[in-house]
Amino acid sequence: MEVEVRLFATFREGREKKQKILVPEDSSILDIINMLNINEEEVAIMLLNGRDGSSDRLLKNGDVLSLFPPVGGG
Repeated sequence: MEVEVRLFATFREGREKKQKILVPEDSSILDIINMLNINEEEVAIMLLNGRDGSSDRLLKNGDVLSLFPPVGGG
């Protein structure tokens, strides 16, 4: 199945900011995070089709996953 992954801020370094990834059925958000070599603790916000939630949610064909690192500033 195909999932669109959108990366923001520092997650874009060395990666495409928007990409379509083929994953097996019953894949979770955590599977995508691991495929991208991102440490789960580095993900501040993960949106699946615009909704926040946990990394164990299962993906469906056509889903859009957005990953954001913590935002610094001051």
